[in-house]
Parts: sequence; C-alpha cells; structure tokens
Amino acid sequence: MLCGMKPNRLAIIAGTLAVTAAVAYAQISAYTPSNIGSTPTGKTFIEVLNDLNKYYLYPVDQEKLLRGAINGAIGSLDDEFTYYSEPASNQIDQQNLQGEFGGIGISLVAANADGTGGKVDNVYKDNPAAKAGVQIGDVFVKIGDKEVMTAKLDEIVKLVRGPVGSEITVTFARNGKPFVVKLKRDTIRIISVEETILPGNVGYIALNTFYNEKVIPQFRAAVADMKKKNVDKLILDLRDNGGGLLNAGVDVADQFMQSGPIVSLRDRDKNTEVYGKATKQNTDYTGKLIVLVNKNSASASEVVSGALQDTKRATIVGEQTFGKGVAQIPITLPDGGKVAIVANEWLTPLGRQIHKKGITPDVVVKDTRYTLPLNFTGGGAAPNTTLTITVDGKPVTVTADKDGKFSYTGEVKRPTRSSTQGEAVVDTQGDAILKKALELLK
Repeated sequence: MLCGMKPNRLAIIAGTLAVTAAVAYAQISAYTPSNIGSTPTGKTFIEVLNDLNKYYLYPVDQEKLLRGAINGAIGSLDDEFTYYSEPASNQIDQQNLQGEFGGIGISLVAANADGTGGKVDNVYKDNPAAKAGVQIGDVFVKIGDKEVMTAKLDEIVKLVRGPVGSEITVTFARNGKPFVVKLKRDTIRIISVEETILPGNVGYIALNTFYNEKVIPQFRAAVADMKKKNVDKLILDLRDNGGGLLNAGVDVADQFMQSGPIVSLRDRDKNTEVYGKATKQNTDYTGKLIVLVNKNSASASEVVSGALQDTKRATIVGEQTFGKGVAQIPITLPDGGKVAIVANEWLTPLGRQIHKKGITPDVVVKDTRYTLPLNFTGGGAAPNTTLTITVDGKPVTVTADKDGKFSYTGEVKRPTRSSTQGEAVVDTQGDAILKKALELLK
C-alpha cells in the first residue's frame, strides 16, 4: 500500500473509503499536549471534559466521550472525506485492504432500511457458508449468543470474521423461519476483478474496487487472459467502483496507455506534481477499449476514466461519475483507529479538476440495472394492526405502528452475479450501458 511518490510512513489511496498524497503538512500554531491549555478555547475544552466527569448525573463512558470529541473536531471541517475510523472499523478496513482474512465466504448488505442488520448478498462456491447451505437473502439473527438483527453491519462483519480454523454458530432466518448452522472459518480471499468473453469475442473485465492490495496482480492477470484469447475489443466496467488505492488506479490505466501522465496531485499551496506516468510494456492491451461508468464510479475510477478519456484511448459510456477529486492521507492512530485527512486534489492529464463535478461520459446512457423499488407510506390505521394492500395484482403486507402509521419499501432489483469469484455474469439486453458499449464496438 506504500506508494513510491515520496518515501514516508503514509499510504496513498484514492477512494470514498480511503486515501492519497505523500506529503504531510505541518500546521503552524497547532495544538500539542503541552500547549492545548494555552488558549481560552483550549482551556475551555479541558474544563468541559473535567466538569462532565465531576458533575454529570450518570456515569461517563470515557472512551465514548473522547471519540465524540475527535469526531466533533473532524466534523467542524464539514468535509465528508476527512474522517475518523474507530479501531474495530479500522481492523475490518485493513483486512479488506489486505484482501485476505478468516471468514465464511459471503458478502453482506444491510437487512433493514436504517442500514442495520445483515443479509447475505452473495455466497461463494467452495467456502464454508456455501458448503453449509447458506443462501442469498438469508438474514442474520444471532451470531453465537449475540442477537444481531439491529446491529451495525460492521459489528456483524467483525463477529463473522475470525481466526482460520475457528468455529462459529450462526442463526439465520429464511423466509421468516430461523435455522442454525455451525461453520468453521477458512481463508477468504477477496477477488476484485471479474471477467468473461461476450459474443463476438468481446472481452469484459469488471473491477469492483481499488481498495485491495491484490488488485494490481489480479487485473494484470485478467488483461493477460484477454490477450491470450486474442481479444481486440475490450469493455472495462468501473460502475459502482468507489475507488481505493491510487497506485492501483495508476497501474490499471497504465495497462492501456503507452506514455504520458496519468494523474497529478496538487496541494493547498497549488504545487502540482505528476503522480503517475504511463510506460510502454509488452503486456499492454492496445485494442479497442470502452469504459463503463455510473454515478457511483468515484475517485480512482475517475482517475482511470479521466486519463483514458483525456488521451482519447477509450470511449467512456454511462452516467456522470460521482466527482471525488481529492486525495487523503491515512494515519494510523495510537488507539488502533485511523484518521483520513484530505490533503490533495488530483488532476487529469489535461489538467481537469473534477471534484464535485465528475466526468461526463462521451456517450451518456442511464444505468438500467437498478430500478426504484415500490415504496409508500400511510396513516390512519388502528395501532399495531397488520394491513394487506394489493399493488399491481400482488399482496403487500405492512404493520402499523403505535400511531397508526405504516410504510413499505420493496426489494431493490439485484443484478445477477456469479457465485464463482472472478467470473462475471452480465445481461447484454437488459443492461442499457453494456448494450450501448457492444453496439459501439460493432
């Protein structure tokens, strides 16, 4: 994860979850442990903490109090990309970054509308969960003796992961009926690259995230596989890829470019430095190239698509991208947490700054893979009663709360995905962006 721009202890990442920039800034007149009480504001901060401990009616959780102060300090910047991760979250984050951990071989999404709970989003072949009969849609009820139906998703992930060879008992619910499985954790490897061959010998590579230290060899292997299969028309799918390691983004772009800058970083003093340059290699793919993006393509995905668009190396197809054009420095903290601090903005080869703007595709097409689910709210029902409403000929059941209000949100359309890691499954007819890409390659 260490990048070679300037040797130091800081990593460089470009993603909605993480980081980039190799220069740490010294703050003039910054607070230190020895001088924090030298200003009225600093003295006030210390006194408030002491007064809470001295006078507050209820016991004060010291860790929660101080972490609240940390988040309050960062929140005062009003910058969504400068953030603090608590130790437990950072531990999961680091496992994801390493691309390997002890687990059961599933991916998860929140089970509840408020983002809590856990539901199985995919089950991967030849892993503990698949062997135990766990299925997509199964909802976590308990892990061991701990009830997790309203737990934070990160908490569920932390409980599911553990040492390879250790055992875990999970109570799931399927169609409302609970069942228990005992699983032995195994080594789970995150495969972030999926590939397949489409009709007409068109190659397809989907890159799901750049936040995996193993992305570079995985992507290089996929490109080599395409060349081995004599592919001269290739689709690179960066939709829903929120970014990650900046050096991984540079390496991916370099697989398609032979020379020139890929991305530059500019600091707060407006000093600009080229971060990545393309080099001509025998392993480069030189055939026709189309890149797919959508509104969730961010940061390192925009680095790649911006570089390939500026150099006219690829045609960009899809939706306006997210528009994250800043880079963060990640710093590991004494408590095991992490702070990511925005320190640079990045520029495309033509000097475009795309923060809060995004990249406009050469061919704009709406992403039809996801549809807005049926949802409604109502009131006036008897408290706690169950109502069945017919919508489009189908019964929908809701339960009113104590005030007689009720709401319903249907399932979001879920694109079909392979249970074999590294294998891509696509819909060449129902996926409008992919369909347009194939038309352009004819």
